[in-house]
Amino acid sequence: MNQQHIHCLVDTCHYYAQGNKCVANEIMVTNDEFGSQQPDRIDAAMAKQLSPTPADTCMATCCKTFVPKNSNKINADSVQKMS
Repeated sequence: MNQQHIHCLVDTCHYYAQGNKCVANEIMVTNDEFGSQQPDRIDAAMAKQLSPTPADTCMATCCKTFVPKNSNKINADSVQKMS
């Protein structure tokens, strides 16, 4: 399997790395409606238990794995997020 490269332009995220890369071990992308209604603990660790969330455009999607840089929320989803 090819290694995936996740590109991200949100430099205020804990997982942002030089070269506009996301260095999270796992990410969860969902539709905006679901993402805005769920607490931070609903993230990639729970993805297999969740139902798909359809979207019609890329503008209706969001990355649920975002954690603010220098945040103490690295345990928000019961998974120790990379430091």
